[in-house]
Amino acid sequence: MTFFALLGLSAVFGAMCGLMLIYSINLPQMTDLARYRPSTTTELLDVHGRVFGSFALERRVVVPYADFPPILREAIISIEDKSFESNWGVNLVRAVEAAYRDLHEDQRAQGASTITMQLARNLFLSSEKTYGRKLQEIFLSMQIERRFTKQQIFELYANQIYLGRGTYGFEAGSEYYFSKHVRDLTLPEAALLAALPKGPEYYSPVRYPERALKRRNLVLSELLQDGKITKAQADAAKSTPLGLHLEAPPNSIAPYFVEEVRRQLEKEYGVEEVHGAGLRVYTTLDLGLQEVANQAVLDGTASYERREGWKGKLRNVVLSGMDLESYRHPDWTQKVSKGSYVHGVVTEVAAKRVVVKMGDQQAVLTPEDWAWTQNIDGDSFLRTGDIVYLRIEGNRPDGTLRASLQQDSGAQASLMAMDNATGEVVAMVGGRDFALSQFNRATQAERQAGSSFKPYVYTTAFEAGAKPTDIIVDGPTTFPTPSGPYTPHNYEKNYVGAMTLTNAFAESRNIPALKLAYKYGIRKVIETAHRFGVTSDIPAFLPVAIGAADITLYEQVGSYSVFPNDGIRVEPHYIRRVTQANGLPLDEKPPQVNEVISVDTAREMMQLLQTVVRGGTGTAATQLNYPLGGKTGTTNNYTDAWFIGFSPSVTCGTWVGFDNRQSLGEKETGARAALPIWMEFMRAAIADKPNEAFATGGAPKRPLSVQSGQPGDAVLPPKPVAPKTAAGQATPMDKDGLKKPAAPKKSVEPQSFWVSKPPPPTTGAKKTSAPKQSGESPSFWVSKPPNGTR
Repeated sequence: MTFFALLGLSAVFGAMCGLMLIYSINLPQMTDLARYRPSTTTELLDVHGRVFGSFALERRVVVPYADFPPILREAIISIEDKSFESNWGVNLVRAVEAAYRDLHEDQRAQGASTITMQLARNLFLSSEKTYGRKLQEIFLSMQIERRFTKQQIFELYANQIYLGRGTYGFEAGSEYYFSKHVRDLTLPEAALLAALPKGPEYYSPVRYPERALKRRNLVLSELLQDGKITKAQADAAKSTPLGLHLEAPPNSIAPYFVEEVRRQLEKEYGVEEVHGAGLRVYTTLDLGLQEVANQAVLDGTASYERREGWKGKLRNVVLSGMDLESYRHPDWTQKVSKGSYVHGVVTEVAAKRVVVKMGDQQAVLTPEDWAWTQNIDGDSFLRTGDIVYLRIEGNRPDGTLRASLQQDSGAQASLMAMDNATGEVVAMVGGRDFALSQFNRATQAERQAGSSFKPYVYTTAFEAGAKPTDIIVDGPTTFPTPSGPYTPHNYEKNYVGAMTLTNAFAESRNIPALKLAYKYGIRKVIETAHRFGVTSDIPAFLPVAIGAADITLYEQVGSYSVFPNDGIRVEPHYIRRVTQANGLPLDEKPPQVNEVISVDTAREMMQLLQTVVRGGTGTAATQLNYPLGGKTGTTNNYTDAWFIGFSPSVTCGTWVGFDNRQSLGEKETGARAALPIWMEFMRAAIADKPNEAFATGGAPKRPLSVQSGQPGDAVLPPKPVAPKTAAGQATPMDKDGLKKPAAPKKSVEPQSFWVSKPPPPTTGAKKTSAPKQSGESPSFWVSKPPNGTR
C-alpha cells in the first residue's frame, strides 16, 4: 500500500515538474521586465511651457513610487491584495479561486489574484481563460517577486493597470477623472480609483455612477476593516458624491494646429515613436492667443450669420427617426462655459420659453434670446427635436444655462497668425467646429484670393522701377485676348481717373492692378508670387492680377510677413524642438530663410499696405491705434472674404466663406466679414507691445530671431518656389494626402476621419481666357512726378 502511495505521489510530482517545464519554457525573462518601458503619452507644450495637447496609444503618465500617496496605496492593497507586503507573489487559495472564476464567469475576477499576478498578466500574458495561462501567471509572479522589491512591483503595477476611458496607471486616471495629480487625491477620490481595476468599464463612474459609488464604498469598508481609516473618516467619505471633474478632451483648444504637428512628427519620427515614446514637443503655439483666435472666429461667423437673417432649415432628431433621450451631438464632449458655442437639441417648446439639452446640461431661452430672428414666439419657428446652435451667456439662478440662439448655416472661417521675426505659427483655427469637420481651411483649402493677390502685382511693378507716387489712370479699359476683348470693371462700378499707385492700392481699384500686370507681364507677377512661397499652380491669364487664383491662407500669411520683415521670408513652422522622455533632444530641421525682395521694395510696399489701414478698404482697423498694414480681398459673387495684415511683430490672416463656394451675400466683403475677426485677434496680439514701429527711410534692416540652431547661418538669396504639378498630374503626397507641414498640400478631398465633408469646389467663379502678352501701352500712363519725387 505504501509502495503504491509513494508511486502515486511520484507520478503527481513528475507531472507537476513536467507542467512547470512546459509552461515555463516560453515565459519572458526578468531582464525583459527590467528593461521594460511602458507606452507613454507624448505631450505638446506652448511657448510658455503649458501643455495643451497629447498623442497616445495608451494614455499613461509614469510617476515614481513616492508620488502615490499612502492612502491610495493602502486602498489598492485593501481591495486587491491584503497580503501584498508579506506574500511571495502567489496566494494559493486565491489563485485557485481566480482560475475557477476566470474560466467560469464572464467578468474577469481580477480581485482574486495578487497584485504581482495582475502585473504579470497585464505585462506579458494574453487574456485567454485557460489553466495553462493561469499556471504561467503563477510562475511569472514568483520570478518577479524574486527579482524586484515590493516597492518596484507596486510602482510597475500602479503605472500599468487599466482604469477605463483609455487611461492607464493611477496618475493618468487621476488627471482624467479629477483633473489633478495623483499625489493630491482625497480619501474618497483615492477609493474610487482603487475600485476600478476589478472592472474599469463595468464600474465606470462616467457610464455607471451607481455601480462606481457602490464599489467605492466597498473599498472604504475594506480600509476601515483593515484599520487604515477611522469610522468617522469612512462615514464622511461614503457620504461624499463621486465628485468627478473630468479632464477636457485632449487637443480641444487647438485641434487644427495639433493635427499639423501630428503629421509633421509622424513624417519625421514614425507613428509608434510619436504616440508611444513619451516625447515632449515644444511648439510655437501661444495658448493665450489661440484662445483669442478661437473666440474671434466663432464671434465673427456668428455676427455674419445674424446679418444674413434667420434661415431655419434645422435638422430634427425626431423626424430623422432618432431617439431624443439617447441622442448625443459631437459638440457635447467639450466643456461648456460662458462664451462657448455649442449645438443642442430642443426638448420643450412654448411661446415664451424654449428648453434645450446639451448633454447633461440644459439651457433655457426666452424671447430676448431669439429677438434677432424677428420671430416673436418660440413655438412659431422651433419644434421639439430641432438641433439648434447656441452661445452660452451665463448661468440662471435655477442652475440652468442662459444662452442666446445663433445660426449655423454652414459658413466657415479660418485664421492663422505667425511671429514675423521667427516664422513661428502662434495661433491657427481651421474652421468653426473641429468635432464636425476636421478639414483645415487654413492649410488645406485653396480659395480665390481676390484683391489680397494684388501685393504680388505691385511688388513686381516696384521691382521693375515703378514708384508709389507714380500716376496711373483708373478708367474704362479693354484688353485683347485670344478669345476676344476683355473689359474689366472695378468693384464700385465707377472710375476715378488719374491717381497714384498708393491710392489705387489702398482703394483696391481693379483697373490699375490689371494695367500693371499687363505692362510688366502676368507671368512675371506669378513668378513673384511663387518667390514669396505660393505653391499653387497659377494659370498665366490676366484676371489672376485681381485674384482669380486659388491660394491657401497658410501661403498668404507666410507671404505677407515678407513686407514687415524687410524682404525676408521665414518659413512658417509649428515646432521649436522635440525631446525624448529622458530629456535628450531629437534632431530638428531649422526653418528655411530666404531673401525674397530687397529692403527698398519691401518698404515701398509697406507704404501701400499701411495706407490700406489708414484710409483705404481696411480703415476700420485704425480704431486699434497701432502701426498696422494689410489688404482686403473679396471675390466675384462674394464667395470669399479675406483680410491679411500685420503689425511690426505679428502677421495674421483671416478668411470667411462656404465650403461649397456659395455666396456669402450682398456686400459681404473682406472688410465686412473677415476684418472684424482679424481686429479681435490683433487687439490681443499687440496688447503687450506698446512701443512697436515699422522701419522707415534709411533705418537699419530689421533683425530676425530665427532659432535655426546653426550659428552663423546666412540668409539665403532669393529663390523661386516651384509651383505645384499642373492639374491632372500626380503630385507626391504623404499618407494624409498632404505635403510636408512646411508647405501643406491643399486637399480637395477631405481626410478619412472627417465627420462632414465640404463639397468639391467646382462652383467657383469662371475664369477668363488668358490674354496675349504685349509691351507697354503708353495710353495707360498720364505722367510721372517730376524729378522723381515721391
